[in-house]
Amino acid sequence: MSKVEARKVDRHRQRASKPNPPMVRRQQAKRRRKMPLFLWLGLGSIGAFSAAAGAFLAVSLTATPLQQRALSAADAAFFKQNGREAFSRSLLQVPEVSKPVNILLLGIKTNISDVKNSNGQERKKTGYDAEVDSLDGLSDTMMLLRFDPQTKRTIVLGIPRDTRIERTGHGVEKINAVDHQSGPAATAQEVSKVLGGVAIDRYIRVNNLGVAKLVDELGGVTVTVPKDIKYQDDSQHFYVNLKAGKQHLDGIKLLGLLRYRHDANGDIGRMQRQQMVMKALMEQALNPMTLTRIPQLFSVIQHQVDTNLTVEELLALGGFSMQNGKSNMQSLMMPGDYNGDGKHGTSYWLPDEKAIQNMMARYFDHGQISLEQPKAENLRINIQDTSHFPDATTRLIKRLNRAGYQNVHLDSNLKIKEDLTTSQFIAQKGNPEVAEGLSKILGFGEVKVDSSGNLYSDVTIKLGRDWLQRENDYKSLNQKVR
Repeated sequence: MSKVEARKVDRHRQRASKPNPPMVRRQQAKRRRKMPLFLWLGLGSIGAFSAAAGAFLAVSLTATPLQQRALSAADAAFFKQNGREAFSRSLLQVPEVSKPVNILLLGIKTNISDVKNSNGQERKKTGYDAEVDSLDGLSDTMMLLRFDPQTKRTIVLGIPRDTRIERTGHGVEKINAVDHQSGPAATAQEVSKVLGGVAIDRYIRVNNLGVAKLVDELGGVTVTVPKDIKYQDDSQHFYVNLKAGKQHLDGIKLLGLLRYRHDANGDIGRMQRQQMVMKALMEQALNPMTLTRIPQLFSVIQHQVDTNLTVEELLALGGFSMQNGKSNMQSLMMPGDYNGDGKHGTSYWLPDEKAIQNMMARYFDHGQISLEQPKAENLRINIQDTSHFPDATTRLIKRLNRAGYQNVHLDSNLKIKEDLTTSQFIAQKGNPEVAEGLSKILGFGEVKVDSSGNLYSDVTIKLGRDWLQRENDYKSLNQKVR
């Protein structure tokens, strides 16, 4: 072969070894298709959050303060009494939650009669006591939120608005009146006192109508309505008509679900629905498409929310929630019981100090946990059937009785619209080891720390299909149903 021919062969080989541009693009596309879907979703979420964070910070540079109520020096000092900095700040980084932070959330229902007129006098009640955009009413919702970067959990502790307290200069009253009388700092102090002195770092107040506007700005929220709810109050112009099941609600309909309390569980049942809605709101708010609407949401927050959180701190909480998600949220209810039915005097929620002490030690790192656990025969177990197969609950109750659990009850009148593949052992009182023990003995189900079970149970078992599979009865029971 001549030198000229050899050079031609070399050039041909070089061209063959280098794919042409279309081929390169096809190979890159193929590699992209092989990239795991979760990685693409993660990158998309991070990009959306970064863009939203930039927009949020840009808005904050020109925004008016979020705090609508001025705090005295003493009140402001209360929120800083523990002396810790829960948020890390940097000029070049998005703020982060660096230490556990406790935030008091107050949902305010304000009627026109609650708002003072221009002379500072209370308005007289009218035939129609309409709700208005104001923060001068009673606290319809009270929750203590804990964002903990060490455990990567968000704790939501519901505080019944009827909780009985004794205030200097006021005597015995319900805790929901404190904010209307004395403001958020006084409310935080009373909540801290009831919970054994736990520190409260910040507060957030929002009125009912503000919640509805935020929900509409989010594009509505998908929730599972636990049962049919229908109620009409012409004097208050309050109407709610919702069917049980999963559905997408706008702000007004969701507000009806949040406000409704005219059933056997009253305000405590309403608190359970409020915590359920909070989880749904978090899921909707952390949708990457929603995050791009932060500037619009912020414009609503400016007018409807009062908080001593800064914009940067709100952004840090949003980043924490996005990283840890709804699955790491645990819902609790402050232990206690009603003193009566309210027909013969004022009805109060009486705090259970010992149970509160254990709950605060376990979930708020405050105090010491009691190692004493209830005995099997005293454990209150409630069963809610979502499988709807004959004999499923009867078989389960017999199995529990044989294992030594005698205090077992069935919610026979509760028509649950859920269809659970995996049964849930709900630690209603916040004792996961009790629920874990039951799940281990029975050999099925998953454990949840939640307050969505039966109010007076230690553990609520939401029975799903896995119980039938565990008993090898699924096929035979299915044939009976057909």
